[in-house]
Amino acid sequence: MKILVINGPNINMLGIREPDIYGKENYNSLCALIKAFAEDKGITVEIYQSNHEGCIVDKIQQAYGNFDGIVINPAAYTHTSIAILDALKSIGIPAVEVHISDVSKREFYRQISYVREYCEKTICGKGINGYIEAIEYLISKG
Repeated sequence: MKILVINGPNINMLGIREPDIYGKENYNSLCALIKAFAEDKGITVEIYQSNHEGCIVDKIQQAYGNFDGIVINPAAYTHTSIAILDALKSIGIPAVEVHISDVSKREFYRQISYVREYCEKTICGKGINGYIEAIEYLISKG
């Protein structure tokens, strides 16, 4: 199994940006956690982060035929990007939406998620461990 993990804007600022909301673990810790889990499970994982919407769309489109599942934290683009939603729809790969914080308990504009329309599951408020839960879900689907 091959899983693509996509992170949107500012995820690379983990541990720096609002640690009271997003935690004190940094981006390298997130990547190490994901890679160690994937190695333990015998799966391949690629981690990608961009602050640019078009680059995220390009990466999703490049996943077609190359990945079995996508874990996506579109960050701020969750609430604004129909382009990312359309890219996910176009490739037909199972996807799980992840948010480090519990967006349901935050500002009103964070209640909107365009990607949720496509994603099979949404995991919120579990910190960086939400990524592991998302990968486990995709593994369980085979």
